Amino acid sequence: MAWIIAIELLCNYIAQHMKILVTGSAGHLGEALVRTLREAGRQVIGLDVKESRFTTVVGSVDDRAVVRQCMAGVDTVYHAATLHKPHVATHSKQAFIDTNVSGTLALLETACANEVSAFIFTSTTSVFGDALRPPVGQPAAWLTEEVEPIPKNIYGVTKTAAEDLCQLFHRKHGLKSIILRTSRFFPEEDDDKLKRDKYSDDNAKANEFLFRRVELEDAVNAHLAAAERAPALGFGKYIISATTPFRTADLEGLNRDAPAVVQRLFPRYADVYRAKGWAMFEKIDRVYVNEAARSDLGWQPKYDFDYVLSCLESGEYPRSRIARLVGSKGYHEQTFTDGPYPV
Repeated sequence: MAWIIAIELLCNYIAQHMKILVTGSAGHLGEALVRTLREAGRQVIGLDVKESRFTTVVGSVDDRAVVRQCMAGVDTVYHAATLHKPHVATHSKQAFIDTNVSGTLALLETACANEVSAFIFTSTTSVFGDALRPPVGQPAAWLTEEVEPIPKNIYGVTKTAAEDLCQLFHRKHGLKSIILRTSRFFPEEDDDKLKRDKYSDDNAKANEFLFRRVELEDAVNAHLAAAERAPALGFGKYIISATTPFRTADLEGLNRDAPAVVQRLFPRYADVYRAKGWAMFEKIDRVYVNEAARSDLGWQPKYDFDYVLSCLESGEYPRSRIARLVGSKGYHEQTFTDGPYPV
């Protein structure tokens, strides 16, 4: 019995002293990961081009000397650094390639050289692109990992290319790599002016938990679960979004009369929304499905539409502690008159 306890203590000691690299440590997800890992007593190196309380090294993922410095002694990499969709109108296509593709390549090559145990890449459901939009009058799109991405901008193209690099390094070099296609978790307003004009920000975000949003705490937990399962899985791509209540039989109704479908599934929702002066989206044209992530990663997201309604009924808005701590960061130094960022 004593030797079992000794082995457990040794394993715990090793785990606590293994270094973890988080790229994009000044961003929403990066900061949340660093906060969570440090609270758990882990040694974390935060890499970002911006200074922050959670950034250990200021530098770019495209700078190989910086990457080599950060990767020394690292066992797990969470690669969350990226240029985002909001940067499409303000940054060059080359900048997207430098950060999202070349930066990922530099990290992958260095991770292999350092025999890293798990490489977790934060991708996006934006890679699906035009696969998200069914023709008018057709059922809503049912998005699983089997759907072929059709990127519609440089952001989607470079994230898809980075995913392919992760898969290549698994196939050719045996790197244990998990790709997480995260749906929306940012707190900023929607870039769609029509939506902003019609729905309050909290209203729109609550609606999105039905089909295209994930709470930041759940996104963090998905990354932690992916790192734990990476050695056994080897490789995988997973959609990370709140668990949808919809089924394929609901798709036709969703793209025609979404409130009727939601009312059938959640009879109490109308009263909850009426009390707040809120409204459901008239149509829902896509549904992200997280079944594979829950099955393979053992991920158990807490925030779904039923939980949202319960929070609203108790007078609270469904926002986790980590999301409140991280807050809103924005994507640009300047402000814009026509929205949170130019489109």
